[in-house]
Amino acid sequence: MNSKKRILVAPLNWGLGHATRCIPIINSLLKHNFKVIISANGRSFHLLKEEFPEIEFVKIKGVDVKYPRFFPMSISIFFQIPKILFAVYWENKTLKKIVEKHKIDGIISDNRFGLFHKKVKSIFITHQLQIQSNYLKNFIQKINYYFINKFNMCWVMDDEKKNLAGELSKPKKLPNNYKYIGLHSRLEFSKKVKKYKLCFILTGPEPQRSSFEEIIMQSVKGREEKTVIILGKTEEKNIITKNNLTIISSSNTSEINKYILESEIIISRSGYSTIMDLQKMQSKAIFVPTPGQTEQEYLAKYLEKKKICFYQKQKEFNLKEAINISKKYSGFSSSVTENKLIVWNNLFC
Repeated sequence: MNSKKRILVAPLNWGLGHATRCIPIINSLLKHNFKVIISANGRSFHLLKEEFPEIEFVKIKGVDVKYPRFFPMSISIFFQIPKILFAVYWENKTLKKIVEKHKIDGIISDNRFGLFHKKVKSIFITHQLQIQSNYLKNFIQKINYYFINKFNMCWVMDDEKKNLAGELSKPKKLPNNYKYIGLHSRLEFSKKVKKYKLCFILTGPEPQRSSFEEIIMQSVKGREEKTVIILGKTEEKNIITKNNLTIISSSNTSEINKYILESEIIISRSGYSTIMDLQKMQSKAIFVPTPGQTEQEYLAKYLEKKKICFYQKQKEFNLKEAINISKKYSGFSSSVTENKLIVWNNLFC
């Protein structure tokens, strides 16, 4: 490669999962001598800026979805559809200016529907081809595929045969441009002595992240097990240790790698990026899906049926009960391996 191709990588800013699973993609691009430019917002920006301080960042305002605290998320999303469609239009309009100004040769969009370009090869990353919905499931899939098919390729982040995401990533009908690229995690497995009984990882959109934090703080009061709580507040850098409890505002890749390996049980949301991480780390987990987030609810139920992980609803969360019942579940094993199938050679030529 005579000159470095300039690749824009842009994860969705709904929780931190889209950003964390882009980390191995970015590292692979750098390893193969590409020039990477990142577009990220909010906590995703803080996380990726810490991971890649030398990389150039550009701003493309993303979809700002408001998550409800009390009523169903599906209803909230329905009333925000006009705002979402306008945001996708604005993303695409801004992208055209970015491509011209920064001489972009390729685009990798993790679930950002507006980041396609007619003259530049554009790749869409997802694991959710069949969006879970109690209503209009087929109609929603048509909208999903309408945007996905505007990209040159759709990379599905799952193993086609082992299928960690169930029907989310392997529905009956697939888009025209799909390619399974395997499981991707920023973490690295090794055997370590367990120092903590519990490790809570709190991620996801507000206000539900904070609601879950309040529940967890009440749940750990008076418990004697050595426990670590990672709050997922990437804009803060605080560590508080009191008796057997350690509370960390945020952690980088090497730190969270260490805490997960040193903990007996991980308690977290059932986001797919978290699931890929815990699969890689062969962890035992208890999941608490974000209320109303149908994808996480589906994945939690899917893994419970396979007797891998126990889950509880947030409003019913009972730590003592969850720990006892989780003993009947296997946890993740090495039977599903990370499978990087991306061939970078000539991809953006």
